[in-house]
Amino acid sequence: MQEIVSIRDANQHLSRYLERVEQGAEVIITRRGKPIARLMPIEPASRLSEAQQAARERLNERMRRGYKLGGIRVDRNTLHERD
Repeated sequence: MQEIVSIRDANQHLSRYLERVEQGAEVIITRRGKPIARLMPIEPASRLSEAQQAARERLNERMRRGYKLGGIRVDRNTLHERD
């Protein structure tokens, strides 16, 4: 189901439209009658293609291993440490 609403209406009743989106609806937001944005549900990870899922798994594995820079092993946590 698709619903068309103005920016003003979307701003005043955002939580109402987000509830509808959670239930699977699509909401088109307009400015002066012209569509400018679309609110729609985010696809769950299970809807990723096989290639996308494989790429995500490769990325996660690489992040777990970390990177070696000049003999020093640098992982994500080390990069984000603060003194």
